[in-house]
Amino acid sequence: MLFRHSFCRIGFNNIKPMTQKASLKRLQFCNFKLDALLEVTQSINRNLSIDNLLDDYEELLRKQLNIGKVLILVKSARWQKILISGLDWTEVGNIDAERDLVQFREIITVPSTNNKCLRSFDVIIPVFHKQKPLAYVLIGDIEEEKEGVSPTIKHLHFIQTLTNIVVVAIENKRLFVENLKKERLDKEMELASKMQAMLVPQSLQTRKEKFIRFEGFYLPHGEIGGDYYDFLTLGENEYGFCVADVSGKGISAALLMSNFQANLKALFSSEINLSDLLMLLNERVMENANGEKFITLFIAKYSHHTKSLRYINAGHNPPILYDKNKQEITYLKDGCVGLGILDMIPMITEGEIYIDNPSKLLCFTDGLVETNYGENIDEVLQKVKDTFSTDAAIDESIQDIIQKLDIRKENQNFFDDIAILGVDFL
Repeated sequence: MLFRHSFCRIGFNNIKPMTQKASLKRLQFCNFKLDALLEVTQSINRNLSIDNLLDDYEELLRKQLNIGKVLILVKSARWQKILISGLDWTEVGNIDAERDLVQFREIITVPSTNNKCLRSFDVIIPVFHKQKPLAYVLIGDIEEEKEGVSPTIKHLHFIQTLTNIVVVAIENKRLFVENLKKERLDKEMELASKMQAMLVPQSLQTRKEKFIRFEGFYLPHGEIGGDYYDFLTLGENEYGFCVADVSGKGISAALLMSNFQANLKALFSSEINLSDLLMLLNERVMENANGEKFITLFIAKYSHHTKSLRYINAGHNPPILYDKNKQEITYLKDGCVGLGILDMIPMITEGEIYIDNPSKLLCFTDGLVETNYGENIDEVLQKVKDTFSTDAAIDESIQDIIQKLDIRKENQNFFDDIAILGVDFL
């Protein structure tokens, strides 16, 4: 750190002719400044807390330099009053650094500013580093006539330099603490990401049963996400599967979805009716989200014995069912509102479709079709539908969609989590 002002030890041989008393007084104050700078530096090296540093600074200004009032404003993320001494809040509460102080780049007396908000003070001392303001020190009630060391106008640069050292030390401490917090948060996020990856069933990828095949893909927008898909074997030749999306992003969304997954696995069985299951899940989401978030969901049961696919679409993107023989597409839209929106879902329509021919189903969250490419959702959805409407197996179809839309972590055109669940009915 380079300072604009330097302090030299003064010996009697270097002093211009003056009275012995004045010479002694000047020598005493020069040595006092050196001792004060040394003491502050040692305090910083001992890694004293910010409060202790400010206590030492306050004592030096008020007791050693006989300054009655001290106010320090420091800029970090915003301007903050970090020291108010010899004053009450009514004298400083209306002071705004951006409005009242930032125009001053040199030490100035308050009377020359004509600012009524600053009338409790005598002098404004700006502290700059590389042309940027670090702090402003406002001092008042200066005792000029007292015997001993006295903070006359010629010593204000010393206060400026001392403040510079203290403020930089405080800022370094703040940045150090912030870095520690960030490192801890990064580690927690990394752990949360690994835990969430364990919740999304990796075994779904190209999972082939006797009559059905599943393929899954998941790409969170950040470290962790709020999308989810799953597959369950409910009984002999009976399967259940779902895809879900929680509103919002980040840790709160991921926690809610993790809780939802646990409830789904506990409640989803061959015996339970899908409508009853949705009512129970809605209650759990309302309890855990407190109305602040909601979940859209597509959930289905498939029986190979009856060829029946029963489903409920709870406010989710309609999955695309493609009949390979007829080359026809059906959108699965029947259902209800999303979960966690209403205390009680007023009406649930349970859809049912019979799958007599080899077919495949594409379930996805809205992150797949919401992009920054400049295309609207319908245009992207049309690309997905065209790419999907082939005789290719479900794993090939999903890979084709990923390639066609350039879905990857590095692609900044996608701004939401993406989850895809594909099903081949063989």
